[in-house]
Amino acid sequence: MLNRPDKSIRERLSKLETHLNNENSLLLDVVSHFKKLDTIAYKMGLLDTDESYATSIPWWPLVSVLGTFSAGKSSFINDFLGDKLQLTGNQAVDDKFTVITFSNSKDNRVLPGIALNSDPRFPFFQMSDEIEKVASGEGRRIDAYLQMKTSHSEKLSGKIIIDSPGFDADEQRNGILRLTDHIVDLSDLVLVFFDARHPEPGAMQDTLDHLVGNTINRSDSEKFLYILNQIDTAAREDNPEAVIAAWQRALAAKGLTAGRFYSIYNSDAAVPIDDDSVRKRFEEKCEHDKAAIFERIHQVEVERSYRIVGALQNIVGDIEKNVVPVVKAAMSKWLKMVLILDALAVGMFLLVLVMLSNMFDPWALFSYDFVNANMVSSIKLGFVVVGFSIIHFSARAFSARIIANKMVKKITMDKNLTGEHREGKVLAGNIKKAFLKNTQLLRSIFRPMPTGWSMRSKKSLLQVTADASEFIQTMNDRYTRPSGDSSKLENENIVSRND
Repeated sequence: MLNRPDKSIRERLSKLETHLNNENSLLLDVVSHFKKLDTIAYKMGLLDTDESYATSIPWWPLVSVLGTFSAGKSSFINDFLGDKLQLTGNQAVDDKFTVITFSNSKDNRVLPGIALNSDPRFPFFQMSDEIEKVASGEGRRIDAYLQMKTSHSEKLSGKIIIDSPGFDADEQRNGILRLTDHIVDLSDLVLVFFDARHPEPGAMQDTLDHLVGNTINRSDSEKFLYILNQIDTAAREDNPEAVIAAWQRALAAKGLTAGRFYSIYNSDAAVPIDDDSVRKRFEEKCEHDKAAIFERIHQVEVERSYRIVGALQNIVGDIEKNVVPVVKAAMSKWLKMVLILDALAVGMFLLVLVMLSNMFDPWALFSYDFVNANMVSSIKLGFVVVGFSIIHFSARAFSARIIANKMVKKITMDKNLTGEHREGKVLAGNIKKAFLKNTQLLRSIFRPMPTGWSMRSKKSLLQVTADASEFIQTMNDRYTRPSGDSSKLENENIVSRND
């Protein structure tokens, strides 16, 4: 296998570098470090040459909006954009994932799902293959799952918003949940909406199960904001706070007892609140929470840079602390198993020869006279070598298959850093393939180190780690100023926004 990316990957990385050269020069340098990691991964067997770490993460700031169909997600997006882009209503009005992106054109456009499925710059590239895995035959219906909309709102500049269909729709359920998992993993910020008109647990069970119960233990759980929307409908209750309390109890029942909770409503579509004091209290709470949510959305561009550099560090850590130890342990088990099988096979072979010695002389097979019977001796020796080779390499292949399958089962049980359960894969790539590369035909079973793991590889990873720390320090200098030189910080932030 060549230890360099194929043409399609080189073209994608070239386009990415062109974009980053205009948008964020710091991240342009980060791409070259992902390439260094790719080279190591190709040698170790973690990645195929049509894969790259740089293409496995989103380079655009992503904000995903999730929840039930009646939770007011579309109204919130329209309110944020200042543009009535999304259809709204009390019933499900949009059953597709909608990727909303900025356009210079003042006319809003709707593009089919294939526009996302076929463009590597967007987060749903080749998603039809993933849908096909969980719902046979659905992959070719990508337009039924995805669409893209454009808006001229300046608030979209430099970021992408993803609006999701409700989880309570039974149609296309497996495909929708697979796409939901995908965008949650990719997003810098996840807004989880609940309907204040139905705060009881039964009405939002799917949302609770999939977006609360499955996320509280994630390493990136801080990117989730939990929003009780349309809280204005509770103003007419005898005890409006009871609605919020019921919602928080439902979250606590799933293990979420602390976090970022917000209560908002759309003032343009709000129900009239007759009591002035109640109305004022609701308005102040709504304005405060909306401002906090909008600020987090604006911050995703900064968080995106830290996330990408963090991914660089996480991959290095995964190779050093997970891949290499696991592969080395698997290689050690493989060596022992091969030697045991070889010994058993040879023992059984010798036992058969002993049993046959009463009928004829089988030991003559091991008697060679290359002087007087060169041809016969060569043929006998050839049969012996071929026979033992078949035994040995069959033992190698059988042992490798057994150990690789056990490895996959363990990895499937252990949730990796991205939250996915992919066969044989960890954050750094396909660990099963990395192990099997060490069991190839011409590789000695006595080599202790995994293929591609050398002093040079270790030095490269150390350099990547050191450079990643420098990238973070550079970003810290750009966005913070512990010395208190606020004027310089302000100027740098202006430059950053213009990058």
